[in-house]
Amino acid sequence: MIKHSFTIQVIRAEETLTIRQSVLWPDKSIDFCRISDDEEGEHFGVFMGSSLVSVASVFYDGRSARLRKFATLPEYQGQGIGSLLLTSIIERLNRQTLTYFWCDARESATTFYEKFGMTSQGERFYKGDVPYRKMSLTF
Repeated sequence: MIKHSFTIQVIRAEETLTIRQSVLWPDKSIDFCRISDDEEGEHFGVFMGSSLVSVASVFYDGRSARLRKFATLPEYQGQGIGSLLLTSIIERLNRQTLTYFWCDARESATTFYEKFGMTSQGERFYKGDVPYRKMSLTF
C-alpha cells in the first residue's frame, strides 16, 4: 500500500542509471547498466518529492513495446510503487496503437507481472546465473 504521495514523470536515460545499478547490478559499474539504445527509449521515474525512487524504460519496435530495467529502491519496495508505475505504463501503451508488450522478467518476479495480465512465454533462460522468463501482454 502506498503511504506517501508519488508522481510519475518522463525522465532522461541518464537519470535511471543509479537506481538500475543499485537494485539490479550492485556489483557492476554504471556503464554496465547502460543500454546501447538508451537514448531511443522512453524512461519513466517515480518521485517521492524530489527523490527518484523507481525507474523503468520502454523501447518501441513497430506495434510492440518492451519494458527494460524496471527497478525500485529496496526501501520503497513492497509499497505498491512498482505496481503504480507498471499500471501507468500499461495504460499509456494501451492508448497507443500498440498490440504487444513484453519484458524479460527475472523468474522471481513472474507472479508480479501476472497481476497485470502478463503471461509467461517459452522456456526459462539465464542471464549470467539469474533465471528469467519472457512475459507478455497482448492489447
